[in-house]
Amino acid sequence: MKKLLLFSFLITLSFLTHAQSRDFILLKRGANQKSQIRYYPGEEITYKSKKIGYFITDVIEKVDQDYIYMSENIISPLDIVEVDIRQKDKRNRTLRALNTLVLGSGIILVSVDMINSLYHDGEISVDKGVGVTSAILLGTGLAMLPLLYKTFKHQGRNHIQIVMMRMD
Repeated sequence: MKKLLLFSFLITLSFLTHAQSRDFILLKRGANQKSQIRYYPGEEITYKSKKIGYFITDVIEKVDQDYIYMSENIISPLDIVEVDIRQKDKRNRTLRALNTLVLGSGIILVSVDMINSLYHDGEISVDKGVGVTSAILLGTGLAMLPLLYKTFKHQGRNHIQIVMMRMD
């Protein structure tokens, strides 16, 4: 039994030491790690290249030292002008959740006040303070809608890198 456990432990250890990490494409804005976005092979990427003036959605097949091989195209990171990051950026999820919270609280506040006035007074009315607070919440929520991160432009401090994680 001990020999079997020792053998299985050694096999597992050998697999772990020879395991290769996955290569990926890194969209990097400055040195802050929170603003870095990674695309792995098998994922969908929407990008605009220098040669084509519109966005293309493609699946990354593999990455090489200088090129990104996709199901429909082979492109260099230097040829990519913009990448659509609406679905990929984690910060967008936080902004969407905050936006939903603010808009929802404004709607719930005015709805509760209307139901409360209907119950107590027998008619639908909205208190002035509740109406102003609800309007501020709704206005803030609507003003926050365009704050989502939409594209990553390959210019200035923004860089697109291919990171090779092979142990050759």
